[in-house]
Amino acid sequence: MNGGLRMDAPKTSADALFILLGAIMVLAMHAGFAFLELGTVRKKNQVNALVKILVDFCVSALAYFAVGFGVAYGTGFWVSAETLVAQNGYELVKFFFLLTFAAAIPAIISGGIAERAKFWPQLIATAVLVGVVYPLYEGVAWNQQWGIQAWLLAHTGAEFHDFAGSVVVHAMGGWLALPAVILLGARSNRYRKDGAISAHPPSSIPFLALGAWILIVGWFGFNVMSAQTLDKMSGLVAVNSLMAMVGGTLAALAMGKNDPGFVHNGPLAGLVAVCAGSDVMHPMGALVVGAVAGFIFVSMFTLTQNRWKIDDVLGVWPLHGLCGTWGGVAAGIFGVPALGGLGGVNWQAQVLGTVLGVVWALVAGTVVYGLLKMAVGLRMSPEEEFEGADLSIHHISASPERESSW
Repeated sequence: MNGGLRMDAPKTSADALFILLGAIMVLAMHAGFAFLELGTVRKKNQVNALVKILVDFCVSALAYFAVGFGVAYGTGFWVSAETLVAQNGYELVKFFFLLTFAAAIPAIISGGIAERAKFWPQLIATAVLVGVVYPLYEGVAWNQQWGIQAWLLAHTGAEFHDFAGSVVVHAMGGWLALPAVILLGARSNRYRKDGAISAHPPSSIPFLALGAWILIVGWFGFNVMSAQTLDKMSGLVAVNSLMAMVGGTLAALAMGKNDPGFVHNGPLAGLVAVCAGSDVMHPMGALVVGAVAGFIFVSMFTLTQNRWKIDDVLGVWPLHGLCGTWGGVAAGIFGVPALGGLGGVNWQAQVLGTVLGVVWALVAGTVVYGLLKMAVGLRMSPEEEFEGADLSIHHISASPERESSW
């Protein structure tokens, strides 16, 4: 027995290191979320963007450690440290890796509700969403809970397949954000009574681009390391992620008429969409999936902002909600052998599993943010919003030294 454990030690150590590196790469993506939001919001809300992402991550860590991981996987950490370090602490670093996914939920929502949301109510929402709402669906998709995967297998011939979270993470975050954005209402003076639309342009295209690039690089940890063990790692996932990123970028470039905001969100749209089927698609299929996602983002961002007048600041519903939904369905189309895929998926299971995630997120988001709005309010006062979240909430601007010298 002891000899067997010693022989297994190199493998478990390698697996622990593999998934730890993935966790670090996805943790770095949260810097990408922060700078993407910082660059998109107006200057008076830049500090708030940075603070929100960091504090949301910390609240997410506590909620997922104490409750969420147990909800999703039926296990927890209320045991001795001796037990926790068994097998080189692989379960601990697996928790760390999956936490970085869970914490993406409030990071996604943050971009939609930027510039007018209160600080503390959103932290309460983060705790509930990461501790309970997200893990319930995560457990269904990735841990066979509630018998739903078994039912799908029996009735469609395949389980719902979401390798790296197109639906579990991205669609969930985007559809949770939608009711929050609607309940908050548009930013002050965004849509005027005379029908005019105030642009509220980004404060820094370079910071927006930096955020996008950090997310792009980290995404290869997000997708490739979703194998969770070294022996299951697939180079196909890496190349499919690359091709989807390329497809999303070029489609957004063409659709967005060279707009840098669209160009730098295009690769993110492609990467969101390819997550679900990145392990089963052919690279050319991934290219198409990414290109369609780029088209979805640009067209739906324009529609929601200009026609429907839904003030989703970073476009998180089109980017994560709709592109993630497309990715869940696309895995069942481009993953089949007839289109060059590896098989083991079908469109019926993908549609049903995706719809389940979308409906759950939409209902849960409406309930959580609706209750918070009634209980403590979601929105800053008009005066606070006019002054900006930086001064109203954090009492300092992004460049205090420069401003104090005027």
